[in-house]
Order: sequence, then structure tokens, then C-alpha cells
Amino acid sequence: MSDIRDFTVTEEQSGTRLDKLISDVWEDISRSAAAKLIEDKAVTVNGKTPNKSCKASVNDIISAEIPEPVELDVTAENIPIDIVYEDNDLLVVNKPKGMVVHPAAGNYTGTLVNALMYHCRDSLSSINGVIRPGIVHRIDKNTSGLLIVAKNDASHVKLAEQIKAHSFTREYEAVVCGHFKDTEGTVDAPIGRHPVDRKKMCVTEKNSRNAVTHYTVVQEYQQYTHLRLRLETGRTHQIRVHMQYIGHPVLGDDVYGKPFKGIEGQCLHAKKIGFIHPATDEYMEFDSELPQYFKDILAKLR
Repeated sequence: MSDIRDFTVTEEQSGTRLDKLISDVWEDISRSAAAKLIEDKAVTVNGKTPNKSCKASVNDIISAEIPEPVELDVTAENIPIDIVYEDNDLLVVNKPKGMVVHPAAGNYTGTLVNALMYHCRDSLSSINGVIRPGIVHRIDKNTSGLLIVAKNDASHVKLAEQIKAHSFTREYEAVVCGHFKDTEGTVDAPIGRHPVDRKKMCVTEKNSRNAVTHYTVVQEYQQYTHLRLRLETGRTHQIRVHMQYIGHPVLGDDVYGKPFKGIEGQCLHAKKIGFIHPATDEYMEFDSELPQYFKDILAKLR
């Protein structure tokens, strides 16, 4: 059975866009989810269906029919996962290299979501759709490291807001090709879909979003450099694209660089994550040890 909700617009709320207002009033509904409800004609203003850019007026009665979450047709699998932290609202997981985060064409089993569904049962947020329950942000299949998983929609919304506001700490370590003139720097270059290869991203001014990556040199080797990188934004393949753009592709990246004998995919690890807990408002930070494959590469480079 769907969930019927309504509220009356106050004077302070008057003039607010409808999709924003709905997500403000009901914290378990993101702005994009509110826009989708409006688009699906599941929202009425004084009994009439509006468009998402409609602005509310004082004393308007906003009603919404929230559909039940669609049953996820993905099998829960008893796959071991490295849980760094867990409470009633979220988990922090240390994802191994080679594991896909959520099901997609060609990967409907063996994903982190399959493992989470077994571990958490029904306790995962539904905001990012039935294929990505609990997934607030993702890291690539061949990137290892930390990511956060939301157990309920209210937590998901608050965590996603931190990512959008760039207050979410995300630090990576990588081995990249070549040497740097300066020991630290910033890449500020917009990223969008590649115009020819739609599976790739690239630095472009067309249909792009701003992207900022800060980097610091940790150690130089004969032909390579060990970097620490901090994301200010979180675009798809951001580090990999930015490093290629400045002429220092990530070692082993077979999409944006060159394969490296001995590892599959890029030498890139999501090492540190920090955020304000959605329920306690306490700042939390987690740091993971470099995985063995990364250590082995550093040893080989030495």
C-alpha cells in the first residue's frame, strides 16, 4: 500500500520550488525523488497536478502519494565483506579491488549490493533505486577502498547533501606515470561524457560539471609517482580522467592509461572517508590500510 502524505505551506515556505519544498519537509525524500514524484503526477497542489518548477504559496495544501519501494529482483548472497563500522543508520565498507558496487548489465551477482542485501536484510535505503539500495556514492570495480552505505532514507539524504556541499572527506592514494614539477597541486577542469566513446568520461566544456582534484606527492620512483589525492567534487572516474588530462595517467588504468603487468585495472585506493553522522551530528573519519596489491606494486617500483 502506498503512503499518503500532506502538509500546508507556511508563510516562511511560500515561494519555494515545489521539489525543494517536498524534500525539505520530508527528509526521507531527496530533491530528485521529489521531482520524480511530481513528474509521475503523484503530487497535487490544492487537488491539481503541478510541474516541478511550481512555487508554493502560503496555505497551499501539498499532497503526495509515495509508492511502496519496488521489490529488488537481485539475489542476496553470502559474500564476505570488510565492514569497518556499522550502526543503525549506516555502514562503512572496505571494498576489495575487482568487486562491482551494484548490479548492472553483465554483473548481476557477486556485487557489493548482493552482499549488503544478505548482511542488512531489509535495512537499506531505497533512494537510489532498486538496483542500488543503500549506495550513497560508488567507487569503480578496480578501485579498492572505503565507501559509505545508508541503512535508511533519512540518513541517505543527509549524507548525499554533504557530498553535494563538498563537506564529505574523500582521500585516495594512487600510483601514476611520470614525475611532477611541484610537490602539490590542483586540477580544476570540468568533466563530461566523452563525445565518441560513451563509456568514457573526459575533460570538456560541453555538457560537463565542474570537477576539482587536489594532489600531493608522497614518493617518487624511477618512472612513477605515489600520490595522495583529495576530491573536492565527485564526478565519475574523476581522478582517472584528471590524471590523464595532466599527462600522468594512473598506473594500470586500461581505459585512460596503459595496463600494467601484474595488476588488473588502476592502482587507486579510496583510503580515507570522513562525514558528519546523519543521526548524531558527530564528525567521523575512517582510514584504511593500503591493500596488498598496492604494497606489492610499491615494492616492485622500489
